[in-house]
Amino acid sequence: MTQPPITLTINGVPTPISGPPDMPLLWALRDLLGLTGTKFGCGIAQCGACTVHVAGQAVRSCQLPIGAVGAQPVTTIEAIGQNPLGRLVQKAWLDQEVVQCGYCQSGQIMSAVALLAATPKPTDADIDAAMSGNICRCGTYVRIRAAIHQAARAA
Repeated sequence: MTQPPITLTINGVPTPISGPPDMPLLWALRDLLGLTGTKFGCGIAQCGACTVHVAGQAVRSCQLPIGAVGAQPVTTIEAIGQNPLGRLVQKAWLDQEVVQCGYCQSGQIMSAVALLAATPKPTDADIDAAMSGNICRCGTYVRIRAAIHQAARAA
């Protein structure tokens, strides 16, 4: 028997998703909706490449079932630039030339925006703690920190 679609609010748009309630949000975003900015990294919520916002909080979409999202709005990297803080973070990322290979950067940006929303003037320790779950294999951590500080000053 076919299950009725689950309607989630993705990037401000109510979106029916025809997947089982236990399907990870990551796969619904990428495979069913074509929002491929959110990346698959480790699949066990340890690397941060799949980070999205659910109700403004940074979460790992690889482990969050769509049935658990409920009415909470989901924001992906595709829409973070519609948020003034998201735009500032994206600009800082470019200004500081953070990106090397780029694979982890959507998750890094999503975590940075959530940090700045909660802690507008973070210290280095705040940044290190908030970003510790996001792995950058290229090692751009110093530039990530500088970009977060730049966005905080601009906000």
